Amino acid sequence: MGIPFSFGFLASYAADVSSYDFAVPSKEIQWLVSVFAGIVFSLTVYRLTAIFSYRFTAYRKLSSAGKVEWNNRGFSTFHALFASFTSFYLLILSDLFKDDSQETLVVNRSSTFSNSVLAFSTGYFLTDMAMVIWNFPALGGLEYVLHHGLSMFSIVQSLLSGQAQIYILMVLFSESTTSFVNLRWYLDISGLKSSKLYIWNGVALFFGWLVARIFLFMYLFTHLWTHFDEVKEVFPMGFYSLLAVPPVLSMMNLFWFWKIAKGMVKTLSKAKHSK
Repeated sequence: MGIPFSFGFLASYAADVSSYDFAVPSKEIQWLVSVFAGIVFSLTVYRLTAIFSYRFTAYRKLSSAGKVEWNNRGFSTFHALFASFTSFYLLILSDLFKDDSQETLVVNRSSTFSNSVLAFSTGYFLTDMAMVIWNFPALGGLEYVLHHGLSMFSIVQSLLSGQAQIYILMVLFSESTTSFVNLRWYLDISGLKSSKLYIWNGVALFFGWLVARIFLFMYLFTHLWTHFDEVKEVFPMGFYSLLAVPPVLSMMNLFWFWKIAKGMVKTLSKAKHSK
């Protein structure tokens, strides 16, 4: 599930290429087009956010750095909606990963659409990572660089190999909580921390994070364990990535969840005392 990084892997990797259905030129073109589309859409939404947000007083009062973050969160929200809807469709509504829907092992299943989704998200992460690094640390610290780096590393491996896409899509679905995070930031910047919308968004963020980033990761680990015989069929780099990357992301999610829970309790307490 990826490209080996030392010469010691080359012999076994070359022998396994035919077994894992790696890229042919037509697939490579499709992936590159999807990555490019992800970059173009991200930059387009960034510009449209700037244009349509200028009518808001809060936006006009921001510094240049503040406007960059505002616009950045615009295309971040766009990708969160895209990732959550497409991942939900592929994981739940489609037959791609359903038991007994195919004779192929679940870790080896992929489709043209799932490949396009992963490549599109790669384009988004590349764009966002570039902005984070260029404006470091205004748009996020090292934890964001680590998160995006691990995400791109895992997605690209899965895309190139066509393996473990079910787990990558589970993790990608967790991006759904980003919409609530961004709305919370927008309301805060706009001076609406005492509004009912801010309070209800905080509650939605808490439960959304609990479901999409805590419970879903618990299910992911359970699925890995119960399908471990299949998981072992993933080639070495991908196999060890599956064992290492999700736990790291899970620890980060737990840390952020603790901060979200503290913030929600603080907000609800203030709202209660203000009545």
